[in-house]
Amino acid sequence: MTIALTVTAKGQVTLRKEVLHHLGVRPGDKISVDLLNDRRIQLRPRPGEPASTIFGLLKHASTRPLSVQEINEATADGWAGEE
Repeated sequence: MTIALTVTAKGQVTLRKEVLHHLGVRPGDKISVDLLNDRRIQLRPRPGEPASTIFGLLKHASTRPLSVQEINEATADGWAGEE
């Protein structure tokens, strides 16, 4: 199957839904482009984890969550040069 795509004046190409579906990628995923010697390219989905996996990355089991008031106080102290 051949799918025609249009290059914009900015040099951008939008991949159609059927291409993205075929690659198995969704919004936010990465795609690798290999430049081949004969003026062809090869598109591949980049392995990796979705961006949602970074949530909670800095959370420590021994640390309790801070309230908004505590965060505001810590921020004010930091700006005042206090620690």
